[in-house]
Amino acid sequence: MERSPNSEAFEDLLNVGIALSSIHDLQKLLGFILTEARRLTRADAGTLYLVKENKLVFKVSQCQSLTERLGDPIMERQYQSFEMPISPESIAGYVALTREVLNIPDVRRIPAGSPYRYNSSWDERTGYETRSMLVIPMRNKDGKIVGVLQLINALNKGEVVPFAGASEKVATSLASQAGVAIENAALTEDLQQAHLDTIFRLGVAAEYRDKETANHIKRMSHFSALIAESLKWPQDEVERLFWSSLMHDVGKLGIPDAILQKPGPLTPEERQVMELHSIIGGNILKGSDARVLKQARLVALTHHERYDGKGYPRRLKAKRIPIEGRITILADVFDALSSRRVYKEALPENEVLRIIEEGRGAFFDPEILTLFLDRLEEAREIQNRYGDRPEDFDKFRNLDRVAIEEE
Repeated sequence: MERSPNSEAFEDLLNVGIALSSIHDLQKLLGFILTEARRLTRADAGTLYLVKENKLVFKVSQCQSLTERLGDPIMERQYQSFEMPISPESIAGYVALTREVLNIPDVRRIPAGSPYRYNSSWDERTGYETRSMLVIPMRNKDGKIVGVLQLINALNKGEVVPFAGASEKVATSLASQAGVAIENAALTEDLQQAHLDTIFRLGVAAEYRDKETANHIKRMSHFSALIAESLKWPQDEVERLFWSSLMHDVGKLGIPDAILQKPGPLTPEERQVMELHSIIGGNILKGSDARVLKQARLVALTHHERYDGKGYPRRLKAKRIPIEGRITILADVFDALSSRRVYKEALPENEVLRIIEEGRGAFFDPEILTLFLDRLEEAREIQNRYGDRPEDFDKFRNLDRVAIEEE
């Protein structure tokens, strides 16, 4: 028995709704929404905006015919992020303002007295010809507008036609599901960002006690990510190492000030206490189910293990040292040598590279060192981007003049 077009459309929407609930990455979700909306309505192109306060923020755009003609790289350059006011000055703004669905057969024939108008700047810039448009507000479960879905040029046998009434119903139903999914994904993203921000600030707290600036952990984490990229790690694993390496010295929170901030060399007994910071860090971070904190614990425990087995705390050797430790010891030492501290000046780059090279096979995994040196120019860019300023060190020297810093 053949299914009717209505039952097929219902099943399509059901499957899309199930998929929507499983995507928690906001940008991926927005791309999926637009792709499926175009597929279900046979639209050649489309754009999706999110509402932010009293503005529409451009998030994702797709155009099949232009992509086929120009290629992905050129199309990516065409899609630049922008914001626009929620007002009748644009069709999307009008829809967000009035909460009405607009199904426009031909944007070239919008009546002169209409409360909205079509902006042809995109067409003029790309050589595209917009004709039919279907523009739909996306609401959350409370009915609040969270975004606008804009579909362009319905196709029938390769010809541009107006969007059919059935397409309007399907897209409106999809938009209602999408609005709820978008809000849920945005909440998840906010929670994740708060979680990661807390990790960064704990890392800063440890460095503050050691009189190192927050820029040290930024540089060190970017160096670690650079190495992970060279090892061809998947992007999500690169990002996880970036965040987890921020916590490499969190154990310094447990080291007495008399040792941590001693201006001169440490005695052998004091050195033993200082080396406990890797164990303390591992103990602080133990017991979490979060993957980033599990990895942060591994980094804290192993970023002072040496390739020749003379490191601490467990004197692991060569490939017995977890890869995270072999990466972060190099990132940490390179930045320590290259950067100014309250108690020392930065070494010249040629001296840093000489010391690092002498550590090949002793401190550092030879393969990882080679990969890092191959990307030295990018490492220099990281140093420039997150370089320390003189005022970054004032907070350590002038504690009697510490003031609340502005946001």
